[in-house]
Amino acid sequence: MKKIRVSKEFSFETAHALDMHDSKCRNIHGHSYKLTVTVLGPVITDETKSDVGMVIDFTDLKNIVNSEVVDKLDHALILKSDSRFKGIEAHNDKTIYVNYHPTCENLLQEIVEVVSAKLPKDVTLVYAKMNETANSYSEWFLED
Repeated sequence: MKKIRVSKEFSFETAHALDMHDSKCRNIHGHSYKLTVTVLGPVITDETKSDVGMVIDFTDLKNIVNSEVVDKLDHALILKSDSRFKGIEAHNDKTIYVNYHPTCENLLQEIVEVVSAKLPKDVTLVYAKMNETANSYSEWFLED
């Protein structure tokens, strides 16, 4: 049975700081992220299923990514757990501390993990791309 790739794009606004970086990125700043996810799976052929003819309903994919990624990261400030900005959460309603430097690359790795864990068993995340700016992005491929 042949498989088909299905992709969906998402966007969200997030701020971060790369404390140890030797550039202006060490300061708190924000990005308009654009996330693309691509999944691979067989087309559903069971006529008794409402999703017949689909790999995954786009709404189901949207709900997974929104609940696991967009809703959590949109308008959040992401900092490393030992950040010099520790304590800012007293003045910022949506601060997330992580155990890694919150670079585009590291954020994408976490996104891949959480989205993959929520997909139906016959559907596999095979590609993800996250633009941090209009011309800067990181990519993840399953085969890498």
